[in-house]
Amino acid sequence: MRSFTNITYDELEVGSSATVSRRISQTEVDALALVSGDVDAFHLVANGNGPAAGTTAKAAGAEAIISGLLSRRMPGPGTTLVSQELAFNGSIAAGDELTATATVLAKRPDHMVVLACNVKRGDEELVVGTVTVRAPTRRISYSDVATPEMVLRRNDDFARMLHRCEGLPPVRCAVVHPCDRDSLLGALEAARRGLIIPVLVGPEAKIRAVAAAEGADLAGIEIVATEHSHEAAARAVQMARQGKVAALMKGSLHTDEMLAAVVPSTSGLRTARRISHVFVLDVPAYPRPLLVTDAAINIQPTLEDKVDIVQNAIELAHVLDIAQPRVAILSAVETVNPKIPSTVDAAALCKMADRGQITGGLLDGPLAFDNAVSPEAARTKKIVSEVAGRADILVVPDIESGNMLAKQLQYLAGADSAGIVLGTRVPIVLTSRSDSVRTRLASTAILVLVANARRPQPAPSAPAPG
Repeated sequence: MRSFTNITYDELEVGSSATVSRRISQTEVDALALVSGDVDAFHLVANGNGPAAGTTAKAAGAEAIISGLLSRRMPGPGTTLVSQELAFNGSIAAGDELTATATVLAKRPDHMVVLACNVKRGDEELVVGTVTVRAPTRRISYSDVATPEMVLRRNDDFARMLHRCEGLPPVRCAVVHPCDRDSLLGALEAARRGLIIPVLVGPEAKIRAVAAAEGADLAGIEIVATEHSHEAAARAVQMARQGKVAALMKGSLHTDEMLAAVVPSTSGLRTARRISHVFVLDVPAYPRPLLVTDAAINIQPTLEDKVDIVQNAIELAHVLDIAQPRVAILSAVETVNPKIPSTVDAAALCKMADRGQITGGLLDGPLAFDNAVSPEAARTKKIVSEVAGRADILVVPDIESGNMLAKQLQYLAGADSAGIVLGTRVPIVLTSRSDSVRTRLASTAILVLVANARRPQPAPSAPAPG
């Protein structure tokens, strides 16, 4: 344990200097972005060492390193920051070794001290300028207490999804009944990011009234006018069937109303596959994206339904660059018990995967939630499995357990959540009134990735005659 003792105002001399070096961790980059508010996925650019701090977070990071030097080293404990004039150049990324130096330039009345400060990465000067502090006048010492571990987002999976969309053509998307602030502005923001070409389907007067109230510009945006939300849903589904749009996004109508237009076999968007929903969760304490299905559409799915639900989720995982997803079939226990139907379904699904009736992933179940996501729990229960403790996909027994699981991860574990409907002719995003802009953009990014994966690929050109 280290001890820090300050240098009082009377002891400081012009020309005195102190230096400290530290390697920046990914947690610190995430924390700096969070504190500074610079958490836009388009600023936290992924590189070989993970996301780099954006402009605002970079400044906060440099200030934090200098602040730590002044408050711990020179003048040390009891120092109060008064003002600073710092110039910033470059960015800070996880793994960077940074060196901060402070040198006393002048001592002023009222115990004020001016210090020249800089932060370098090797020979590259990232920060230079001056800081004025009020130096302590009495001796203060304290021991270095270990910093408590912070659990922040490990991966920022949504940022990666958004970056994968860069360079992809925007998807023509029908936004169904965007008659409130969040559904309209969310669609317009996705359009501004180049993710979609929105077609607003709904009562035109209401849509324009919301846009006017929010100062949103609808110039160049196509509006398909309908009388009410029921007609908006039916019209959007019709446009998808006719190939006029490649995706749907729910606006301010109820989910049941939207799905009522989607589900009919003759006029809707059903395929041979069962329709299901997948939540894609970015859980701060989990080292990979976590897909939860089905927590929104199928109330009490049969074994036959679960085959399609699992296959839909596996194919989405492939689109999200998870080459061989590990699929945990959840129940309350990890052994087959005929009195618990979900354990019997889990065993059947795993055997069906063995026989090639479900393809593209590794299945195991029944698994309880703890041993599906925790390697330690799996070891304690002596479960030997390629899936246990490392699941990519969680298949829940029914809509009640799935909905509670997804929302618990969001509201108690701080997970960001996006979602998409699969098993339909076109991908469908079911936004919620409580969705943040980040969630809406992430859901739209998944929509874009799925829609582009379904685009017909150009045939390879024939080799030139030899």
